Amino acid sequence: MSLDARVLTDWFAERARPLPWRAPGTSAWAVLVSEIMLQQTPVSRVEPSWVDWMARWPLPSALAAATPADVLRAWGKLGYPRRALRLREAAAVIASEHGDVVPSDVDTLLSLPGIGAYTARAVAAFAYRKRCPVVDTNVRRVIARAVHGAGDAGPASTTRDLADADALLPPDDELAAQMSAALMELGQTVCTVRNPRCADCPVFDACAWQHAGRPAYDGPAKPVQRFAGTDRQVRGLLLDVLRDTSTPVPKSRLDLAWSDAGQRDRCLDSLLVDGLVEQNADGLFALPGDH
Repeated sequence: MSLDARVLTDWFAERARPLPWRAPGTSAWAVLVSEIMLQQTPVSRVEPSWVDWMARWPLPSALAAATPADVLRAWGKLGYPRRALRLREAAAVIASEHGDVVPSDVDTLLSLPGIGAYTARAVAAFAYRKRCPVVDTNVRRVIARAVHGAGDAGPASTTRDLADADALLPPDDELAAQMSAALMELGQTVCTVRNPRCADCPVFDACAWQHAGRPAYDGPAKPVQRFAGTDRQVRGLLLDVLRDTSTPVPKSRLDLAWSDAGQRDRCLDSLLVDGLVEQNADGLFALPGDH
């Protein structure tokens, strides 16, 4: 069973959320920034940060010239702050080796610091309107249901997942790029994990899951991610202390951020190893570039 590209793209043209990085004339750099920010982070948190970021650093060279401390402060509460520093590294390469223009070729994009397979394909499809399968958890779920009749997608398989998406895309570059965006939007807004809004689905009549009687997902259990009390939370609290000051602070200031000394020290050490925090000769701690 296949899905009608025109049905999906017409639905997308009418119902897609008006996200700022989808606006006509948006640069490939702006699309790249949005894709990095959106990794494991909700759109509602990304949108205001993306707007501020693009106003401050509209070109890769502008970001490359910023200090790591300024970049981490601007990243704020988006989470996974190593993404911010890797984006700055990628910006430096784009500025120095690609004339301040984000490459359009997937292999070249993959050579940039911090750019993985999903992001490279997303930039090629959404910024450069290429026929390039783009697969995230939302696309995998839509394909699992609409094409394979399963309640949800099982464990990821890059080869299989890309082949499934590729088989759905029409040969025309622009139409394929629109369909890639439509599949993702459908999974994010209609064909959701819980309580999918099937009555609003543009491919309801063609959906294999509907024809199969909407069977429940019976694959391996999916891990539930928690945040409270994790090292990720503690790392964020330690970074919050340093983001709120422009001068190095003693360790006693950081000790106030979390009561478990063992976990706190382990997280501080990991931040130092990751280059997100620096310790100066006086033993004080700061964001990289703050002295």
